[in-house]
Amino acid sequence: MKTGIFNGSKITTFVQLNLFFVHNHLYKKIVENALLEDLGMGDITTNSIFDSSQIAKGSFRAKAPGVIAGLEVLNTVYSFFDSEVRIDLSVNDGGLVTNQQIIAEVEGPVTTLLSGERVILNILQHMSGIATSTRELVRLLSDPTIAVVDTRKTLPGLRGLQKYAVTCGGGKNHRFRLDDGAMIKDNHIKAAGSITNAIQQIRAKAGHMVSIEVETENKAQVLEAVEAGADVIMLDNRSPEEVREFVKIIPDHIIVEISGGINPSNIASYKGCGADIISVGWITHSVKALDISFNLSTS
Repeated sequence: MKTGIFNGSKITTFVQLNLFFVHNHLYKKIVENALLEDLGMGDITTNSIFDSSQIAKGSFRAKAPGVIAGLEVLNTVYSFFDSEVRIDLSVNDGGLVTNQQIIAEVEGPVTTLLSGERVILNILQHMSGIATSTRELVRLLSDPTIAVVDTRKTLPGLRGLQKYAVTCGGGKNHRFRLDDGAMIKDNHIKAAGSITNAIQQIRAKAGHMVSIEVETENKAQVLEAVEAGADVIMLDNRSPEEVREFVKIIPDHIIVEISGGINPSNIASYKGCGADIISVGWITHSVKALDISFNLSTS
């Protein structure tokens, strides 16, 4: 069994880098683009009915149990309107909520609260859905020796938010971008002629800090990746039994990742299989949003 995958020097996780971009650059850009897309020339309905001086109260409420992620969107959206809105959070990112639990209460210009409602909900629901699904996978796996991680299968422009949401659910991040590390996949192998040649080309041209991962489909490829000096070996679409068998021929210094077809119904069967990482694409590209509503107070 491998140890220290995300605590030592065997592999780099980009959680801190991810959080920096999300909260200091990417988050603001993504939210502002979403607001410009939604508002156009302005909220005709709200601005025709209400004056910006009218103050209202409202609350965001979970309509299903889950894990919350993306609460910074409230402050970012309201700041876009140059409005002072009081925000009282009853939970933080990564916190568990129950059905009908209030997530946040807000007070400010009714025009701001209503015009920003949809963008806030779109982002908060999506990110919380990712965090919820990630937490469920971690719970079902119930194996702290195996990290549940995301992939680059993200929605265009939303990667920073989605990968942050994974960490809120107790998962880890795989590559953030193509320059985070070398990953040799099936088409690279076909074009290069072999795993060995692909690794040799990267070693000759990339710096010594660059780790190399190889996606493998059978025992022969695993053995070749080991012999060629891969840092990480991915076992693609392998059963728990096959993973246990392949792990025996992979030296302890090489990280073992498994991927492909892993979901809530079968992830528990990989517990104790000897792998270090399980990567899952659907938790970002096709996850179900967490149902959250926003309602103004009637009083």
